Amino acid sequence: MATLVTILVVLFLVLIVLVPLLEKYAKTGERGGRIPANITRFIFPLLILMVVLQLIYYYFG
Repeated sequence: MATLVTILVVLFLVLIVLVPLLEKYAKTGERGGRIPANITRFIFPLLILMVVLQLIYYYFG
């Protein structure tokens, strides 16, 4: 139980530190914070690959 509390505390501390830093140094302008189209076309195939690999690992690992 102590391990769980430690992990949660560390995650919240990192969240408290990183969110203001990301907001401060985020790109502004015409593209804003949008993800480029060439990256988004790889997201779904990678998610499908991850699910398939997890299923293989679950059944054969």
